[in-house]
Amino acid sequence: MRLHLIAVGNRMPEWVEAGYAEYAKRLPADCALVLHEIAPGKRTKGADLERARREEGEKMLAALPKGAYVVALEVGGKDWSTADLAQRLTEWRQGGRDVALLVGGPEGLADTCRARADVQWSLSRLTLPHPLVRIVLAEQLYRAWSITQGHPYHR
Repeated sequence: MRLHLIAVGNRMPEWVEAGYAEYAKRLPADCALVLHEIAPGKRTKGADLERARREEGEKMLAALPKGAYVVALEVGGKDWSTADLAQRLTEWRQGGRDVALLVGGPEGLADTCRARADVQWSLSRLTLPHPLVRIVLAEQLYRAWSITQGHPYHR
């Protein structure tokens, strides 16, 4: 099983890339976290933001691995504790399907992405900057994995 983080945004600051990479590399090969960056739509003055969001959604759906279980990260999604995530990670690993985690751009996910999702998850009721979401998500996935392994990281 692989975890695919499909996120709108590219050319992230070095601190974002370093933070994400630090936690992604800690996960074992049978639970690898793979980043798929989707180029954001143009957001110039007077740009059609809804069109940009739809185009990003089309690219995200095209990047989905065949047969993947899809998790949309949405402010209005369900709150999961770290223990809940660990339980879900165990279930995902036992199920053997790849898991795709969708993170939208500044205007959020396209309606087509939300409709395709098997579940919607909210990392927080706070509004988080999208680059930071990558790091928080990678860290929480590593923390959940550490719980399933009895690793001392989660204390």
